[in-house]
Amino acid sequence: MEGFPKVRMRRLRRTSALRNMMFKARIHPSDLVQPIFVDENAKIPIPINSMPGCYRLPIEGVLKEVNEVLEAGVKAVILFGVPARKDEAGSAAFADDGVIQRAVSLIKREYGDEVVVITDVCLCEYTSHGHCGLLKGGMVDNDLTLETLGKIAVSHAQAGADIVAPSSMMDGQVRSIRSALDDAGFKDVAIMAYSAKYASCFYGPFREAANSAPQFGDRKSYQMAFGSPSEAMREIELDIMEGADIVMVKPALAYLDIISLARSMFNVPIAAYNVSGEYAMIKAAARMGWINEKAAIFEVLTAIKRAGADIIITYFAKEVNSWLNQT
Repeated sequence: MEGFPKVRMRRLRRTSALRNMMFKARIHPSDLVQPIFVDENAKIPIPINSMPGCYRLPIEGVLKEVNEVLEAGVKAVILFGVPARKDEAGSAAFADDGVIQRAVSLIKREYGDEVVVITDVCLCEYTSHGHCGLLKGGMVDNDLTLETLGKIAVSHAQAGADIVAPSSMMDGQVRSIRSALDDAGFKDVAIMAYSAKYASCFYGPFREAANSAPQFGDRKSYQMAFGSPSEAMREIELDIMEGADIVMVKPALAYLDIISLARSMFNVPIAAYNVSGEYAMIKAAARMGWINEKAAIFEVLTAIKRAGADIIITYFAKEVNSWLNQT
């Protein structure tokens, strides 16, 4: 077997042009999705303390944000709502005049098919108890929740959503939502399932942003434990069988092996969510001068892409195009 000195790997690293030729896992802004928090109570953008640079926006403020996203070359947004009122049933989640329904309608009237609008379908932001499903006897009742998730998805589709993204991790949620959408005449609205969503410590800043922390207990009875790759593959397979068009792994960085395994097993588009805690860690370290923020994000997004993700949801999406070629 030939080796050194005939084989010198650094020959292909000598110049920037050579390195670029060899660079295969490329990030493009059109691979990315920008999350947007829409706050029904907000009159002006409200800074999110644990997520520097991110805001809860008033409904009217989403148009300016979407315009900036599009100007950055990013073609998709995912919307999370903070309603003016909450109740035990999460009824604001499927109200015709709900915060997300109004925001979607506004975006679609202004931008039409220029932007892909994805909506989060869950109850945690809308219930007074902060859990992702309806309660019965103080416990989340999976089957009781399914009809409500279908109602939420249909209300988002009626407003103009292109993709609905169920994140509550209820068994059978994709099938229930697919049936509800089809029955309501929305056969072309796609489903991006949060298929392998872990009970992770990296969601903390999001819960501040969306005001969605559970008021008691935790979500470990329905979100996944992080020790079993085979369980994740089973969850993904079930969602595909139920009608998911895109499957998701969340979080991304601590689960690159799950993304890679899913890529090797399933021939469907795979999304990965570079979550709020991952964003906050990089922002905090960069503020302390411990890392180069741009270089870190480029490396992180490349790792997620290299693992096999087709779509990356990231709070850095809007910034990428401005510095991608400078890194």
